[in-house]
Amino acid sequence: MKLLLAHAVCATTLAVCAADSLGQAAKKPAANVPAQAEPAPRNSPGLRETVDALSETDASQLIQILKETHVSADKLTEAELTRATVQGLLERFGGSVSVLAAPSDATPAPASPLKKEWAQEGVPYLRLGELSPANLTALDGALANFSSGGATALVLDLRATPAGSQFEAAAEVCKRFCPKGRVLFTLKRSRTQEERLLTSNEVPRFQGILVVLVDSNCAGASEAIAATLRSHTKAMVLGQKTQGEAAEFAELPLPSGKLLRVPVGQVVLPEGSPVFPGGLKPDLTVPVPQATTDAVLKAADEKGIKDLITETTRPRMNEAALVAGTNPEIEAYQANQQAKAQKNAPVLRDVLLQRALDLVETLRVYEKKDDRR
Repeated sequence: MKLLLAHAVCATTLAVCAADSLGQAAKKPAANVPAQAEPAPRNSPGLRETVDALSETDASQLIQILKETHVSADKLTEAELTRATVQGLLERFGGSVSVLAAPSDATPAPASPLKKEWAQEGVPYLRLGELSPANLTALDGALANFSSGGATALVLDLRATPAGSQFEAAAEVCKRFCPKGRVLFTLKRSRTQEERLLTSNEVPRFQGILVVLVDSNCAGASEAIAATLRSHTKAMVLGQKTQGEAAEFAELPLPSGKLLRVPVGQVVLPEGSPVFPGGLKPDLTVPVPQATTDAVLKAADEKGIKDLITETTRPRMNEAALVAGTNPEIEAYQANQQAKAQKNAPVLRDVLLQRALDLVETLRVYEKKDDRR
């Protein structure tokens, strides 16, 4: 730990001193500066690699030398070195450790109910929403309805599931899909060596093609669901790489009232692969701007998903048009050009859901080929 602290201090102190030296150099006349600086070697080590290569003795001595000889040594007070340590540690933990503002009476986030709808014949769409007891009950009802309706595939949308560490609820969701008797995932606390196994003790309520939708805002329990379903049911995960927060966090108070958010446990899949802190990489990456995702989720709340996944059929010349002396293809082209000229907003489409339905159709084709053999 001492070496980690020393390296964290070194990294930040070196960066601060280098920036200060560069700032002072910029004030000097550039009489002897060559016309073009030599480029740095492509394989030259970065600051992190340079600091990591230092021994604990080197790191401690480096700090002492800077304090005694650097032109800006007066800035290396104990308070500044402490802040450098904190900055270096936060950078090294890559966002998994953060300082939060003091708790306030902020307005709670709006509820995210479960939504269900048939996307096409045999393929229902299910947006999980928040991991609440009410939504779990609604999930059971939806799965029963889908099974009785002849569903052979299911698109499970986790994009509207709020971030959080409700891993028990996440396991309850996974039980509806995973084989009975399996270890779904483990919650590990490295400091206490405590391990908690969450297992499936139910017969799955849906067995068929499963496609899971995620985005870059998915964090915590939703990541555990997507990773577990991929591991146990061979579900395909589509979307963007997730946050990498499949961990239990503690929010510990600081003297000022701020909170230090620290991971104290993490989700580990049965094969030993963690989701924290790297996040879950989808099987098929579909880049979608977050603003577009927010818009399609809102539109689905208001009018359903049909208009978001249905493409307008291109008009074709037909016998009726010939008799009437019109050309629907030219009319459609003119209307499209007029819309472009008026800079009308593009038609909103849920591209991620469209790709999921395309994938379902592809998997169905392969299943039919396997059945014929």
